[in-house]
Order: sequence, then structure tokens, then C-alpha cells
Amino acid sequence: MNIYRYILLLPLLSATISVEAQNIIVATDTTKIPEVTLGEVSVNASRTNLRVKELPASVSMLSSYAIEANEISSLTDVTGAVPNFFMPDYGSKLTSPVYIRGIGSRINAPSVGLYVDNVPYFDRAAFNFDFFDIERIEILRGPHGTLYGRNTMGGIINIVTPSPFTTSGGKIALTAGNYGYLNGTASYYGKAGENLGYSVAFNYLHKDGYYENLYTGDNVDKSDSYGFRNKLIWKPTPRLSIENVINAEHSRQGGYPYALFNPSTGKAEEISYNQYSYYNRKMLSDAIVVQYRGDKNELRAVTSYQYLDDYQSIDQDFTIDSLYYVTQVQKQHMISQEITLRSLPKSKYQYLFGLYGFRQIFDKEVDVDVWSSGMRLMKEYDHTIGGYAMFHQSTLNNFLTEGLSLTAGIRFDLEKDELVYRYDREMGGSLTSVADTLYPSLDYFEVMPKISLSYAAGKNSFYITASRGYKGGGFNSTFERPEDLTFDPEYSWNYEVGGKGSMWARKIYYEVALFYIDWKDQQIYQTVPSGRGSMLKNAGHSASKGFELTLKAIPLYGFENSLSYGYTHATFLSHVVDDATDHSGNFIPYVPRHTLSVQTNKVHYINEGYLVDKISFNIAYRGVGEIFWKEDNQHSQDYYGVVDLKATFSRKNIGLDFWVKNLFNTSFESFYFTALGNEYVQMGKPVNFGTRLLIKF
Repeated sequence: MNIYRYILLLPLLSATISVEAQNIIVATDTTKIPEVTLGEVSVNASRTNLRVKELPASVSMLSSYAIEANEISSLTDVTGAVPNFFMPDYGSKLTSPVYIRGIGSRINAPSVGLYVDNVPYFDRAAFNFDFFDIERIEILRGPHGTLYGRNTMGGIINIVTPSPFTTSGGKIALTAGNYGYLNGTASYYGKAGENLGYSVAFNYLHKDGYYENLYTGDNVDKSDSYGFRNKLIWKPTPRLSIENVINAEHSRQGGYPYALFNPSTGKAEEISYNQYSYYNRKMLSDAIVVQYRGDKNELRAVTSYQYLDDYQSIDQDFTIDSLYYVTQVQKQHMISQEITLRSLPKSKYQYLFGLYGFRQIFDKEVDVDVWSSGMRLMKEYDHTIGGYAMFHQSTLNNFLTEGLSLTAGIRFDLEKDELVYRYDREMGGSLTSVADTLYPSLDYFEVMPKISLSYAAGKNSFYITASRGYKGGGFNSTFERPEDLTFDPEYSWNYEVGGKGSMWARKIYYEVALFYIDWKDQQIYQTVPSGRGSMLKNAGHSASKGFELTLKAIPLYGFENSLSYGYTHATFLSHVVDDATDHSGNFIPYVPRHTLSVQTNKVHYINEGYLVDKISFNIAYRGVGEIFWKEDNQHSQDYYGVVDLKATFSRKNIGLDFWVKNLFNTSFESFYFTALGNEYVQMGKPVNFGTRLLIKF
């Protein structure tokens, strides 16, 4: 399938964001040409509350309208809907890597930052959660280390839920679909007087599963999850607000629908293994936000806490033989504090000062049953990471000439990483201590600068930006040489030029960006010299370059059309494993070369006297690929595309949806890996469909 055919044939369509997502305000009378306001949405993730068109960075924003229209229920569904964004369906919520512009990490700490209602999610085990009542998703591409610090080399994802001061009333939504899909949500937003707002929301999701285990006859991926959110906002004075947000989720997930891949046929065999594998997780986050708005500046303090308790059991060989069975139990506590002082917009000189501190505590136990030898391996990790930071950003508006702005920022990060590791082996009733290691603490001091120049001309703006990012180093629990005991941080420089605005009498909104990322000291997963085990090593130097395009057309005869396209060319400049293996010049795994989104939406209003008063149709196409799964580039997923449909019939406060995902049942690999001398693959979800009843009150 030729990717460029779609680009040429569909120049005005995209599923990145529906037109409404960019705050394009339209008249409900579709017989008239609507008036349009472009790019007026402020971006919370920018930390400066700049509007989309003023931000000197590439940004995508998915509104609640776009999230519902595209049936986005988790971050994995954003794949393809945002340029150069990829989150593979890994098989469980435990490991959920995100890649933006080719920057990501499958094994260790994430390379993309995630914030949910002001709470930083530092561990990838927390990334994949169920969405319900989401106001918007903001995605800033490229390093944002100056304002966010560590592990944001690929970008920032900011998820915001509704405020009871902007949303009122309640709603109940009930969804049923094939494969035993059941979803129920209930929420209410209200105010007690003029100064106190409150909201509460619940979510339940059940799936019978999409994949059958041929050996047991049961579905592999049956799951249940429960979600809860409570938000309280108190405004004792017009200038002061105090907010508390609690998010919680409890999920029980059968997982890992991995099948052996047959190289001779080039196809996956049936899923067939003998030991049930699953992943259970409890997650809680709480944030207190105190904000005081003065005449010229705003002071903000955010205190957050996150707790994660999970349990994984996995048949690691994924065959009908009993070879390896792994159990992992971990608990995480993370607390952070951030204080920022920023100037209010509309001044010639704008500034932001910030202080930040965090502490992350991990307790993890891993048990490996080696059935062939009757041996049990037991590993314990007591891991603590803490850090402090100071950061600043200044912007001079109308610098040298009208419309020209200069922004410069810098961050100083101090981080300490400590680990105590114990490794015991039990065999024949005898317990032997293999290792009891108190690692030397790792101390890092990093400086992350940023500079950008932007120029606003009427309804258009153009920018050029250079910024530095880094991801912290860490420890290897498997090593055979002293130099492999730890691995160092990795670094990147991002260079970007872009523009955004409107054209053709404001009938088209556009955003375009070109980028080049120089990625050094890349942390790469490698086998130890003996071949018995794996470790992380700073063995790579890579470059990622490409461009992004978003076009959104104003509604014409009731149609809203948009297009987004991302191209990433991410390769190893240098990656030498040993004298016999050199991956230099190869493409980086898990990075789609193309992402394409196409969407059109039609809203039709009906006169009084009919059963319904509004009908809306949404059709979306998402394309992804080519994706190389291995560093040797010997196995890949070709470019593929899926089509989603949705129709909504509404009358006043009642709506009935009908939706289909992967309409043509496109077959594709959503994940691939090698282990124990075998190749394994997880196939993408088949066609699935359902209906939703929505009642508002």
C-alpha cells in the first residue's frame, strides 16, 4: 500500500484533532458560512498558558469531542491519530512504551513524560489506564527538559479532566459490544455556592478478550477494571484557588496474547501455552494545587502523590511446555513538589521561575521457576530515586521588531539513584545466596537549556527552537564485568522549525514542523558477553529527522475535514554490538516511518417533530508503518491502515451511538519480540463494534 497515495488524494482530511478540538467555533446553522476562531486554546502543558498558535513548539490537542468521536479509551488508541506518535499494544498494562519522533524506550524508564491532573507518572507501568471523562489530551513533541526535567526527550503528554467550574450536571453512559465488551460510566459536576465546586466520576470496563489460547480453550486477555475520580475546587477569594484531585484504578487483566511466529510461512501460529498469565494493578494518585493570581503574576504550588501496587505472573516461554514461569510483585510510592511563579500574559517581558523536588521508592520481588532443573531464582530490589531542580524561562516579546519573540530557558537538575539488590537460588530444598549487592549511588547534575525565536504575522506564526533533553542512568542486575554494573544517562538535542496559523481567508488551519534530533549515549538492551542474560549499555548514537503536517478545514455544508501526517527517519548512526555485529545505519526499532490520520465528520440538524434532532457521522482512517521490530531490521510490519466509523443519534439530553473499529478487519502485527531462541508476535485487534446509550441530566 503506497502511503503517498493517501497524502495526494486526501489533502484536507485528518484524524489528529477534529476541528472543534482546536476551538474552532462554528454556527449550528450549516446552511450559512460559519465564522471561525483559530488557535485560541491555551495549552496547560506549556507551563506558560500560551495559546496554540503562540507556542514555539509542535503541539496536538485532542478535545473531549475528538476523544469520543474516535472512541479513544487509552493512550494506545492515540497511535496514528497524532503525527509521529506510537504506543504499541504490548499485551498488558505493565509495560507501555510511548514513542514520539522516534524517541522512546521499551525496557527501562520512559523517554516521554506523562502528567495526569498535575500528577507526574514517572513509571511506564502507570501509562496505560482507562480513559473516562477526559476534557482534553495535550501532546507536545520534542524534548521539554527545561520545564519538565528528566525523561522527557520525546515529548510531554498532559491529560486534563473537567473542572466543576466549567462543566455542570451529570451523565450516565452504558456501552456494549462484541467480544463481551461492557463499559459503564457515571459522573456529576456541581457547585455548592459560588466558591466551591465538586465532581465525582466512576468507570467500569469488562472485556471477554479478543484472543483465544488454543491449549486451554479460554481467552487470553479477559479483563476487568474499575476507575474512580473525585475533584474539589475551593475559591475562598477571587484570586486564590485550592484544588484536590484523586484518581484511582483497579484492574485485573489476563494478558500476553503472544503466538510463535513461523519464519518459513511468515505468519503467526495459534496462541498456545499452558500456564495462565495475568497482570493485576492498583493505582492511586492525589494532587493538591494551590494557585494565587496577583495583578502581574501567578504563584502556583503543586503537591502530588502516586501509589502503584501490581502483580504479574507470566509463562515466559509461551509454549505448551513448562520451561519458565515468572512472578513479579512491586510497590511504588512517588511524591513530588513543584512551585512556580510566572508573569501573566500580554506583557512585553514574560518570565517563569520554578523549584521542583521528588522522591520515588520501589520495592520489587521477582521469582523465576525453571521447571527443567527444578530451580527457583529469587530477586529483590530496594530502589530509591530522588532529585531537585531549579528552572527558569524568559520571553521578550516584540524583540527588535514588532511580532518577534525571543524565549530562553535553563534547568539545573540534581538526582541521586540508590539500589540494594539481593539474588538467591533455591534448588533441592537448599537456598544459596548468589548476590547481595549494595550498588554505589549514582549522582547526576544536568543542565538543560532551551532557546527559541518566534515571529507572529497576522493569523500566522513561525518559530525555530533548539532544546536539550536527557534520561537518567541506572543499574544492571545482570552483569559479568565491573564496567557493566551501571549505565549512564542518555542525551538529545532537538532542532525544530515550524509554522502554524490560517490561510485561504481563514478556511484552513495548518501546522507544519521540521525536526532533527541528535541522540547520544543511547541506552540499548544487549546480552551479556556469555549470552546468559541481558543488560542495558550506552552503545548507541542515533539521529531522528522528519516532518509533521496538520490541516483542518472549516465546516463546509456541515462537513468537518482534517488531515495529519508524520514522517520519521530514525536510524543508528553508530551501534556496534561486537566484532561480528554492527547495526550502524539500521532503523531504530518500534518507530513507524509514517503516521497518517484522515477524518471527516458530518452533523445534520433536524427540525422539530422528529424522533431525533441531531445526527452526526464520523469516519476516520489511521495508517501506521513501516515498523522494524529488531535492531538488525530483519523483521518488520509493513504500512497498514484501519478504518473506524461512528454514528450518533441525539435528542435533547439522550444520545445513541453505533461504532465500528477496524471496519475491514485489517490484519497487522501490533508487537513482536524474540526470546529463548523463538520469535513471538501479537496480532492487532480484529474488527469490533458496539453501541452506547448516553443520558445527561
